[in-house]
Amino acid sequence: MLDIAVIIASTREGRFGTAVGRWFLAEAGRRGDLGLDVIDLSRTPLPPLQPAHAGGTSDTGGIGGAGGTDEIGGAGGADGADGADGAGESSGANGTDDAGGAARALAARIGAADGFVVITPEYNHGYPAALKLAIDAVRWEWAAKPVCFISYGGMSGGLRAVEQLRLVFAELHTVTLRDTVSFHGTQGRFDENGDLTDPSGPSAAVKVMLDQLVWWGTTLREARAARPYRV
Repeated sequence: MLDIAVIIASTREGRFGTAVGRWFLAEAGRRGDLGLDVIDLSRTPLPPLQPAHAGGTSDTGGIGGAGGTDEIGGAGGADGADGADGAGESSGANGTDDAGGAARALAARIGAADGFVVITPEYNHGYPAALKLAIDAVRWEWAAKPVCFISYGGMSGGLRAVEQLRLVFAELHTVTLRDTVSFHGTQGRFDENGDLTDPSGPSAAVKVMLDQLVWWGTTLREARAARPYRV
């Protein structure tokens, strides 16, 4: 069984992320080889600035900062339109005053995962601010693990957000999967109940993506156990 964290990036009211996430969880739940931890950023306390580890990520040095080497592994409005701006985004931090505690709780969930599925819309050719906050709140727990993407939006299907996220996750020493699942023209793809009107194409695409995620997740988990990854 592979432990996968499913990150729902949008925090807007009326978001399509809920419908897309529900569809994905149903598809993934049929497989039997994945354990799923849903990290819904609209319900997950996020630290405003405080990283999970003292010192955090260096402004100049990337994930490892300038102070040495860390080991990974070893023991142990609707958001469906391309041009929508970031107004209305919420950090999800209203439930706690303990920024460090929120960061550590998120880091523990990221650290427990063998891989990640990021479900994201596209805002102004980019991705939600809450997602960047969550990514930067965690340090080495991302490293040497696979990341795949499900995107949605207008004409682009959210793919421009995914291209930016590939650069960010490369800096965190992850492996991003080539194949993605994207929904263009989201408002026409889901009915009034939030159900996908024609699931055949997306279902085939998500199977390919998850097969690859299982391969990478299993391979990298074994590699981390055999030889801790250094950053």
